[in-house]
Amino acid sequence: MKTGLWIAQRFSFARKRFRVINVISAISLAGIIIGVSTLLVVMSVLNGFQKLARDLFITIDSPAQFVPVNGRARAVSDTLLHAIRALEGVGGVEPYAEGEAIMGSGEKSELVVVKGLSEGAHRRLMLQTHAKRAYFTGETIAAGEMLAYRTNLHVFKQVKIFSPELISLGLESLSQPYLIPMLGIPETSVYSVFSLQKIFDDRYVLTSDLFAHKILLLGSGTFSGIDIRQKDGYPRDAFIANLRQWLAASPMKAEWKVRTLEEKYSNIFTVMQLEKWASFSILMLIILVAALSLTGALAMTAIDKQRELFYLRCMGMEKPQFMAIFIIQGGMTGVVGTTAGIVIAWSVCRLQELYGIVQLPSKSAFIIPAYPVSMHLDDFILVGITGVVLCLAVSLYPARKAAMIATSSSLDQKTN
Repeated sequence: MKTGLWIAQRFSFARKRFRVINVISAISLAGIIIGVSTLLVVMSVLNGFQKLARDLFITIDSPAQFVPVNGRARAVSDTLLHAIRALEGVGGVEPYAEGEAIMGSGEKSELVVVKGLSEGAHRRLMLQTHAKRAYFTGETIAAGEMLAYRTNLHVFKQVKIFSPELISLGLESLSQPYLIPMLGIPETSVYSVFSLQKIFDDRYVLTSDLFAHKILLLGSGTFSGIDIRQKDGYPRDAFIANLRQWLAASPMKAEWKVRTLEEKYSNIFTVMQLEKWASFSILMLIILVAALSLTGALAMTAIDKQRELFYLRCMGMEKPQFMAIFIIQGGMTGVVGTTAGIVIAWSVCRLQELYGIVQLPSKSAFIIPAYPVSMHLDDFILVGITGVVLCLAVSLYPARKAAMIATSSSLDQKTN
């Protein structure tokens, strides 16, 4: 193996009789470097947008939630909350009330999602979004910006808001008059208009958990779910695994289940993943084309080095050893090209993280000024291994041809 490596190095860097071989080899190496670096930069940018979307979602939602297995609400005891808080990696636990409701404002009405936040969750939201004033107080609401635009809402405007369960209860009251006193439609006013994330801005109404209970007709001590946040710096996958493992061993597994942010918004995150791997497949074609040009370079090297191959055969080399020389040569090109591409991609992404060199087209239309970047180690490993494997794979054909040339009986005549 050491002999094959040494000969492969000599064939790679020794002077060729045909200069076109050097040109093709350089083009192959440059193509691999450009393909690998471009692919990794694009994947890192897509990871950055996915991370940005996740960060925007967790302003109101959380990375993981306990939600009822059946029904829309469950009783949440202090014992359960303390048990969850004691788990490794858990940084915050807050129950919430959430459900659909109809909001009427003048002649316009809209189906909205009401989310009731506890005092702790409200303070955290203000801190995370750097809000200077509360989103809501008492029995007032905060409406999303796009929702407010469609329904002509503004601060201090009076609105009526009620859940579909109230309509169902109204139908029951036709035969049960004692239910009539419970049919009052809650009235409130808009305390603020927020802009956080498109989904929230388009449909969400935020309020206190007590008022949300009143709107959604939830019983005292019952909640739609429990928001669970991880500690800063704790691995997200380990955090989710701890929750699932604890719940699987708990007697409450029949009542609650773990739902991650990706599961709740599966459509959005699935599209992002498809974009990432579609980009991977398309840009990998650049590396494949560069690797295929390596096939021609290796085949021409075998022709150029016929005399040297004859001498090596005279020294006792066999066909597998000749093949190994050219496979190692292709692998060396792949390793050098992918390594250089990885270094360039890491440098570009790091500079973008630190200085935001490439700005977004319109700063006013985005909440960030420059393209976000998030480098994942597994992406770098995957692209690096794939690049090297492609180079090794395309080296098999010229290696076989080189072995046939080296062991050909006509080579004796050509070298004499």
